[in-house]
Amino acid sequence: MDIYGTSEEHRPVMWLRGYPLYAAHFLVFVFTGSLLATSLLLALNAGHLLAWLTFSSSEVLRGQIWRVATYGLVNPPGLPFVIDMLMFVWFGREVEKFFGQKKFLLLYGGIYLATPLLFTALGVWRPLALSGETGAFALFVAFASLYPNAVLMFDILAKWAAAVLIGIFTLMALAYHDWTGLMSLWITSGFAHLYVRGEQGAFNLPRLRWPQRRPKLRVLPDLPASKLSESSSRDGGSMSEIDALLDKIARSGIGSLTAKERARLEQGRANLLKKESGRR
Repeated sequence: MDIYGTSEEHRPVMWLRGYPLYAAHFLVFVFTGSLLATSLLLALNAGHLLAWLTFSSSEVLRGQIWRVATYGLVNPPGLPFVIDMLMFVWFGREVEKFFGQKKFLLLYGGIYLATPLLFTALGVWRPLALSGETGAFALFVAFASLYPNAVLMFDILAKWAAAVLIGIFTLMALAYHDWTGLMSLWITSGFAHLYVRGEQGAFNLPRLRWPQRRPKLRVLPDLPASKLSESSSRDGGSMSEIDALLDKIARSGIGSLTAKERARLEQGRANLLKKESGRR
């Protein structure tokens, strides 16, 4: 039995010709479609239309907010794209198996939006651009954070493979002065690692607690004499009187009792204690 098919969180997003399409596979499907669309536009010499999809901090600050979400849909054909899609299938699916569909999509949404949101904030001082980033490498970092001792090709542990690749990509960005690539690498990888560690309980994020107004206490008038008189019984009416006062407390709180009623309640309690001690 498939242990991942027993809950809503581990069921496919959709079925395609009888095959289950999970969230990681669905992302591959979407990006592959963007590859075909990009290739077709380039072949028809209509590549200028893709400029409306790429991220530009200056354009976003002018109101073209859709660029924050569409920058990853510009994918010309190439070997790096194929490697990214393989990472989605191999590592993204494993992360989804562990966390479930909802948390996986939250993780990927954070990875995808981290760079454009940072670049938008920095764009106030310096214009920044971005296009065609799928976030697949950050998913591999999430996998390595989740399974650090998983053995990959050539018997390399996942944690060392992630560390080496991050180091190599960092050196490449420094060597070619690719500051945008360097920032994107570190913010997406850092977010993926912290997300996994946070879900594992390594730390707790602070929660905002908004101040709440305390309800105002109202002092209500004494109970009607008729209600108290009808409570008379064999023991002098103390039990019924106490019941009536307790009923008032249940309805309006202890702060609603008057001073006289508090004295009656205390006297009734003392009488009950005397009776209980006399029975022993």
